[in-house]
Amino acid sequence: MTWRIAVDSGGTFTDVYLLDERTGEGHIWKTPSTPEDPSIGILTGIEQALQRNGAAPADISFLGHGTTVATNALIQLRGARTGLITTGGFRDLLEIGRQKRPHLYDNQASKPPTLVPRQLRCEVPERMTHAGCIEIPLDEAAVRAAARKLRDAGVEAVAVCFLYSFGNPAHELRALHILQEELPGIFLCASSDVAPEFREFERLSTVVVNAYLGPVMQRYIDRLYRQLKQMGISVEPKLTQSNGGAVNFGTASALPVRTILSGPATGLVAAQAIARQAGFDNIITFDMGGTSSDVALLHHGEFRETGEAMAGGYPIKAPMLDIQAVGAGGGSVAYIDSGGLLKVGPRSAGAFPGPVCYGHGNTEATVTDANVVLGTLNPEFLLGGRMPVQRDLAVAAIHRLAAPLGLDLMAAAQGIISVATANMAKAIRVVSVQRGHDPRDYALFAFGGAGPLHAARLARELDIKQVVIPPTPGALCAMGLLMTDIRTDFMRASLMRLDADSLDVLRDIFQELRAKALAWFEAENIPPAARAVTLAADMRYAGQNYELSLPLDSDAALDEASLRQGFEAAHRQQYGFSVDGETIQIVTCRLSAFGRMKKAELPARQSMAADATSAIDGYRETWFAEAGDALRTPVYSRDRLVPGNVLQGPAIVEQMDTTTVVLPGMHCCVDAWGNLVLQDD
Repeated sequence: MTWRIAVDSGGTFTDVYLLDERTGEGHIWKTPSTPEDPSIGILTGIEQALQRNGAAPADISFLGHGTTVATNALIQLRGARTGLITTGGFRDLLEIGRQKRPHLYDNQASKPPTLVPRQLRCEVPERMTHAGCIEIPLDEAAVRAAARKLRDAGVEAVAVCFLYSFGNPAHELRALHILQEELPGIFLCASSDVAPEFREFERLSTVVVNAYLGPVMQRYIDRLYRQLKQMGISVEPKLTQSNGGAVNFGTASALPVRTILSGPATGLVAAQAIARQAGFDNIITFDMGGTSSDVALLHHGEFRETGEAMAGGYPIKAPMLDIQAVGAGGGSVAYIDSGGLLKVGPRSAGAFPGPVCYGHGNTEATVTDANVVLGTLNPEFLLGGRMPVQRDLAVAAIHRLAAPLGLDLMAAAQGIISVATANMAKAIRVVSVQRGHDPRDYALFAFGGAGPLHAARLARELDIKQVVIPPTPGALCAMGLLMTDIRTDFMRASLMRLDADSLDVLRDIFQELRAKALAWFEAENIPPAARAVTLAADMRYAGQNYELSLPLDSDAALDEASLRQGFEAAHRQQYGFSVDGETIQIVTCRLSAFGRMKKAELPARQSMAADATSAIDGYRETWFAEAGDALRTPVYSRDRLVPGNVLQGPAIVEQMDTTTVVLPGMHCCVDAWGNLVLQDD
C-alpha cells in the first residue's frame, strides 16, 4: 500500500489530495459536492483521483476525511427528533439560556429555535451539590418513566444533563445505563461524557446539540464506511475534529458536536506547516470557499484554541481551533435590501444550482458571477476545462442588479466584490484587532477555491504587506488531513484559587487526565514513540465571567509564580491590562493527547531565473478598480511557474483548483517551496 488519500467535502466542491508515499509527490482533484448525499461526491472524487493516477483502492494506506455534515445539519435544522432528561426544576433552562440578545441594540433579534420542544424535556428528581456530593438520590423509576414517554413520542436521540454532573457523573452514568435498557437503538449521550465542564446552560446546549446531530452523523458515517469497504479500501478511515486532529469513525459518530469545524480546521494545520517552512511566523489565514470564508490568526507559528464557540446560534463547549466564519464565499448571493443598499451573503447558491454562470438555473448574481464579468475569473471554464462557464448569463444577472442601483455593469460587479471584501475584513479584525494584534504585522495566508482570487484586495483593505498562496490552495484543507495527528481531548472542571495549597490538587488532576490519555493511547494502538500530550489551564481573575486558556509545559513542575506570570501576560495581550495582587482562579484543567502520524511535506526546489514569460498562456481583458478600466492582463499557468520567477501586476495565475489575482502595483515571487508571495511594489 503506497498511497495516502484525504478528502474534504465542502459546500460546493469535494477536494481530494492523493500522496504517493514512494516519491512524496502530491496530486489533487476536485469534483462538485452532492449536498443531498455527500458520500456520493466523496466516492466519486476518490474513484476519479485513483483512476487518474493509476492507483487502486487496495493501494491506500491511509484515508482521512473532513466533513460539513454536522455543521450543515445544525445550520439547516435537519437534525433528529431529540428528547432531554434533566434535573428537576431545570426543564426550561434550554430556552431561558443566558438572557442575552445576539445583538445588543437590535430589539427585533430572535433566538434560534430550541432544539428540544418543551413536551420532550423531562425532569427527574436528583441533585448533586457543587462539591459533587449526593443531596437527592437519583429516582430511577422516574428515569424509566421518562424513557418510555420519550420512546412513545418517537424520539431518535436523548440527551442527559444533570446539575453539577461535571463534579460527579454518577447519576448521569446510571441514567444512561437505564436508558440503554429502555431505548435500544436510540442515540444516547450524557453531558459528563460530551462536555464535563461548569456553566450549566452551555453544557446543556452542547449535549443537546450532540444528541440532535447524533443520528444524522451516525447514518452518514455508517453509510460511507460501508461504501468505502465495498470499494475495496481496507484501512480504517479517520475523520477530523474541530481541534484539527483526527479520530476514528466510531468516536466521531459518538461525538458529532466535536466535528462542527471538521473541514476548515485542517486548513489551519496545513497553513501552519507550510508557513513555518517558508519562514512566516505570524500569519492570518483566509480560507474562502463556495459558501463562506473562514479566518484565523497564528502568532509565532501557533494557532489559538478555544473551548467554547457559537455554531448556528447555539453555544458549544468543545475543544476547537479559534476560527471565525463569515457568509462570504464564491456562491454568496448579491441583492438589494429594503433600504436600497447592495448586500452580499450570507445566503449562498451552494453547489447546485450554484452561481448563475454555471448554467443550472440560478438567476441571482453571486460573487463568482462578478469575478467572471470582471475577467478576474476565467469566462469560459473552471477546473482546468472540466466545468464550462457561461459569461453571458452572469452579465445578464448583474445587469438586473445594476439597474435599480443606477450603476453600469462593471461598477455593479466591482461593488459586489467590494462588499464581500468588507465582510471578510470584518471577520479578520475579530481575530486580530479585537484580540490585541495588528494585522499589519502579519502575512495573509490565502487558500480555498476562492481565497487567492480575493486575497490581494483583502490585504490592501487591511494594509497587510504580504500575501502567501500555497501550491495547492483549493485543496489545502484536504492536504491538511495528511499533515495532522490523531487527537483527543480530556478536561476536568475544578474551581480553585491559585496559591501554593492548590498546586498539589492541580498535579493530581493532571495525573488523572494522563491516566485517561494512556488508556486512550492503548485503545487506539498508538505506539509509545508516537505518543505526546499537551497541558493547559483555563484561568481568570476572581469575579470574571470568562477565562483565558494558558498552555502549560507538560514536562515542567507547576509553580505558582510561573502560572501567575503566564496568566497576567495573556490577560494583557487580550484586554490590555493586568492587576497586580488580584486573586486568580483556575477553572478547568485540559489535556490533549496526540498520536503522531507521518505527514505530507512540500519539497524545496532550486531557484531559477526571474523571467516567467514562458508560463504565460495568453492575455485577458480584466477590469480593475485601481485603474478604473479594463487592462490587457497576462494569464500564467501555475504548473509552469518555477521558484525564482517574478510576475509584475496586473497578472492572473490559473491552476485547476483556483485562480490568483495580482493587482496593479503589486508583484509576485515564487519561493523555493512553490508558494506565491505577493506584495506591493
